[in-house]
Amino acid sequence: MASFKRYGVWADWNNPYLTLDPEYEAAQIEVFGQMSLQGYIYRGKKPVHWSPSSRTALAEAELEYPEGHVSRSIYAVFRMVSAPPSTSGLLNEFLPDLGLAVWTTTPWTVPANAAVAVNAKLQYAVVEIQSLLEGDSAAPANKKSRPGNVLKDQKKVFIIVASDLVPTLEAKWGTKLVIKKTLAGSDLENCRYVHPVDNRQCPVVIGGDYITTESGTGLVHTAPGHGQEDYVTSLKYGLPILSPVDDEGKFTEEAGKFSGLDVLGDGNVAVVKYLDEQMSLIMEEPYEHKYPYDWRTKKPTIFRATEQWFASVEGFRQAAMDAIGQVKWVPPQ
Repeated sequence: MASFKRYGVWADWNNPYLTLDPEYEAAQIEVFGQMSLQGYIYRGKKPVHWSPSSRTALAEAELEYPEGHVSRSIYAVFRMVSAPPSTSGLLNEFLPDLGLAVWTTTPWTVPANAAVAVNAKLQYAVVEIQSLLEGDSAAPANKKSRPGNVLKDQKKVFIIVASDLVPTLEAKWGTKLVIKKTLAGSDLENCRYVHPVDNRQCPVVIGGDYITTESGTGLVHTAPGHGQEDYVTSLKYGLPILSPVDDEGKFTEEAGKFSGLDVLGDGNVAVVKYLDEQMSLIMEEPYEHKYPYDWRTKKPTIFRATEQWFASVEGFRQAAMDAIGQVKWVPPQ
């Protein structure tokens, strides 16, 4: 304060605004108490950057993105079981041999899957996968890729992908994809599929603009406990926020057969192997991209839902907006 006075800063130095002033703190506690009594303070889950190596949540500023990180990315298919009445006429002829094709760089999050998200504005196509064995020239574009059992199977399989991505996926998978029908993303909302790990039924939901045709399949595997965009979508649809991973980055008992496995190591491998055995794996391929690392331990992090306290403004938003009109603002703008 003495320095500021020497600099010639004009202020009400006898009555400074101090958040550590006991009267200020008492007022804060009083307001917080009222919020708590009226139910605005609650406990919930939200995904955060988590470092298994240092067992702590990390802020964005504590992350590093080193070059050369390679993830095990997979293309998988989730088997559809039903379509809403408005769409059933478009899709029923392909059931029960119809699936939703998704792409993810984190296969270990599949046990926490709660939905598949699509972009309402995109066009989607039902395509038939022609077996790898039907053409001598059929081969994946990336030599390091490994075709899954879905591509090796002789059975007729239909999958849904974004129409614009059909040529790209044909080249990547080394297959012929024959378009059987096209439909809008909005038509897919409320279709249901079987979860590839625990067999519960999950919905197709409408996601945001993060769903594009720049990569993947145009359909996004949604695990609200392991992704920020997935979390926002889950709030809109009331999806369960599953996060069967402990502080050390190992699957909990909630993950069933994968319990105890390290999600960034053996757990990832086990999930990919299981999906392949269940005829859900289209292809696995290495994918180099920027991935967050802990700045202290220099080891990779994960996105994981943890228990946190929240303050909801839903109950008093309008009262706060109305109060703005009763305040004298200096300066007015």
